[in-house]
Amino acid sequence: MANDEAAEARIQELTADMEERRKRIARGGGEVRVRKQHAAGKLTARERVARLVDEGSFAELGVFVEPIDGEGRVDAPGEGVVTGHGRIDGRPVYVFSQDFTVVGGSLG
Repeated sequence: MANDEAAEARIQELTADMEERRKRIARGGGEVRVRKQHAAGKLTARERVARLVDEGSFAELGVFVEPIDGEGRVDAPGEGVVTGHGRIDGRPVYVFSQDFTVVGGSLG
């Protein structure tokens, strides 16, 4: 029984960590870069996707993908491109949007 409780506690810990990472990634390159994007009259990648697809239909793929450079990982919240699938007027679509608040919107 103790092993089951320990396993459940570990699962809850990992799930909480994953959700915190997901929230950090959803904020893109951070408040300063998002404000800069808005000041230029532009939306963030996730804002553009949200306006494009039917409400609540978008499922982001590769949320936890992290860019790397020749030396290893780059310190960035996720990749510079938001990808996934959703619906537009009820029809299934796959979309991507470059997130210029994260590594200039670059991929990989």
